[in-house]
Amino acid sequence: MQGLGFEIWLGFFSVLLIIAAVGIYSSRKVKTAQDYSLGGRKMGPMLVSASLMGTFVGGTSIVGTAQASFFYGISGIWFTLGAGLSCLFMAIFLARPLRTSGVETIPQLLEQGYNRTAGLWANFYTSIGIFIQIATQVLAAIPLMGALFSLTPSQSALGVTLLILCYVVFGGFVGTTWIGLIKMTLLYFSMAAAVIVLLQHSGGISLFLQNFSYHPWFNLLAQGAAKELGSGISVIIGFTSTQSYLQALFAGRDATAARRGALIAAIFIPLVGLGSVMIGMFMRIYHPGINPADALPLFVLEYISPWLAGIILATLLISLIMTAAGLTLGLSTMFNRDFYRNIIRPMASDRELILVFRFTLILIAALAFFFTLGNIQALILKLAFLSMALRGVTVFLPILGVVFWKDLISPTAGKRAIIYAPAASLLWALLLPDVLDPLYIGVVISFFLLFGQTLYRGLQRRRNKDKRTHSSS
Repeated sequence: MQGLGFEIWLGFFSVLLIIAAVGIYSSRKVKTAQDYSLGGRKMGPMLVSASLMGTFVGGTSIVGTAQASFFYGISGIWFTLGAGLSCLFMAIFLARPLRTSGVETIPQLLEQGYNRTAGLWANFYTSIGIFIQIATQVLAAIPLMGALFSLTPSQSALGVTLLILCYVVFGGFVGTTWIGLIKMTLLYFSMAAAVIVLLQHSGGISLFLQNFSYHPWFNLLAQGAAKELGSGISVIIGFTSTQSYLQALFAGRDATAARRGALIAAIFIPLVGLGSVMIGMFMRIYHPGINPADALPLFVLEYISPWLAGIILATLLISLIMTAAGLTLGLSTMFNRDFYRNIIRPMASDRELILVFRFTLILIAALAFFFTLGNIQALILKLAFLSMALRGVTVFLPILGVVFWKDLISPTAGKRAIIYAPAASLLWALLLPDVLDPLYIGVVISFFLLFGQTLYRGLQRRRNKDKRTHSSS
């Protein structure tokens, strides 16, 4: 706590106490396994949107975006912009069919549409992708914890891991959703206050125009169209393919609540990214020699009044923790619903399932901690985009196939797409990462594996029809 005044800690611990009280209160509402994973399917639009935003808007969206904008400018917004577009896509096309499907996990949906093997492989690949993003949240929390408590990177990672467990183990989905609503209220208030202070200190947008050229700082395609659009598309399809986000739609009290919640999230998620971009570019002007990952927490400590800085730092920390907690909960849900209950213990009681849920959460958090220690210097958004791409390649097109084109795709074709497309993407990422985004490779392979047989049969029918026409003439 060295170097930070009393007012900062007053604001900081005030927020943490409020959040802790909500978490303890919400844990009393968990009575069944479905309460734990889906909140009893009783969530209205505001809680659905709070769950979507509370799970997504975290270290990658805030600290990672500011870090990327410190390097590249406005193109750092692609992560949050892609998530907003994904929420819009889900609201228009997927909210109703997914909510009315009656399932709790993505692999369950794919198992219904194709077969059990497809569901198990989807579980495997998406679990890897979600796990990587959990680790990015811990990674993003390291500079924040270091600024607050003067901790080493390993100590910061351990502290964040323990906080993740405290907030998710006891309350499950109910706890993360209500805390998410409070967190998002505080977060948007904090971000608005930070942007106002930034503009007051800089004299307005003119500061950015005077110090930065169009390229690369104001170019959304600063690192090349293929790379930047690939990053955006990977978030769009990865977000739509992630259990932790779709879980919010499954939990809506009805399809209308799920749809409206996704629309609210589509509007508000990119706004956080825009604020983080401005802070990252501001710090590039005034503090070009800092570690880019420290841009946002250092801005808060240097330029925000102490009491408000404490509130903002606590809100940022909660954002990191809740995003990681929501992802951890989604990963645990998939393991327990699609593996433990279906294969190991089909007759498990609610009490047993909740205990297994909590044990799995602890195991996932521990593994994420050790993974983070091995990637301390990694660029946060780079890992996040890889995570999104892997999830998206695995299940995006297969989910659309189940919802819209079920009669055109055979179970075998669905299974092959889920098994081989992400494997090809991973292999490409290892061997030729700079030649072409592995997302493109995986999506193209997934498309042809899903629809190749249908397209071939269509061509055969057309050829046969042409032959009959020529014969009759």
